[in-house]
Amino acid sequence: MNHPGTWIRVCSLDELEPLWGEAALIGDEQLAILLLPDGGLYAVDNRDPATGSFVMSRGIVGSRGDRFTIASPLHKQVYDLETGECFTSAEYSLRTYPVRVEDGEVHVHLPLPEAA
Repeated sequence: MNHPGTWIRVCSLDELEPLWGEAALIGDEQLAILLLPDGGLYAVDNRDPATGSFVMSRGIVGSRGDRFTIASPLHKQVYDLETGECFTSAEYSLRTYPVRVEDGEVHVHLPLPEAA
């Protein structure tokens, strides 16, 4: 399914370090951009769903089975980096965003704002 939105350039790929999240402010959205050692690239909401604090870029990257995860640095809820599902508490989920690299530049797909 193709969702309406727009691709936004965030940074150069060479500005990212594996396993070290970077925060990016795009309009009103704060995102956490994460590069994995295997080259996998993820973009998630930087807002911790449990506390509302903008700290997910400082989360702990890991895995559960074959799923890459990020744990909140505050209360350690663990989220699937691809789906945003919380493995440790069903009441929370983390927004995820499609991400791609074009000509060495990282782009994130942001949905169009909801119509009022």
